[in-house]
Amino acid sequence: MVKKPKKQQQSGGTPATVALTAAGVEFTVHAYDHDPAHPSYGEEAAEATGVSPDRVFKTLVAEVDGTLTVAVVPVAGSLDLKALAAAVGGKRAAMADPALAERTTGYVRGGISPLGQRKRLPTVLDDSAQAHATICVSAGRRGLEVELSPTDLAKLTNAVLAPVGRT
Repeated sequence: MVKKPKKQQQSGGTPATVALTAAGVEFTVHAYDHDPAHPSYGEEAAEATGVSPDRVFKTLVAEVDGTLTVAVVPVAGSLDLKALAAAVGGKRAAMADPALAERTTGYVRGGISPLGQRKRLPTVLDDSAQAHATICVSAGRRGLEVELSPTDLAKLTNAVLAPVGRT
């Protein structure tokens, strides 16, 4: 059995990177060695890749009026649940059960990508993303980030742009 070089496996191995390639979107993969002891997946990604925390976005899954909804916000801040509910026309939002989020998206916590999910969920991208030419989001695995334009991310996920992150 012939093994592919590690870099090739990482650049084409997740549903997120496959979706990006299929869409013809320009992107860059950033791989790093994930430390299971690190207290924050997002902060670890920013530190390990050398990308500013305001350009590294975390993917969170919440329930808005009973509907699973994805929020993509900077790792330097947190999610405003009331703003998320308002952005999708809902009344109440709460963080989703992690096991339900994993089953629904097909990704593990800390590696949930807004791209290539098993079931396409309503998505809200924090509008601060527009201030950057590119942002990083999970590529679908802990230790793997994908850098792309926020415009492409919003287009591919049918995301609503709204101020849902807070610092």
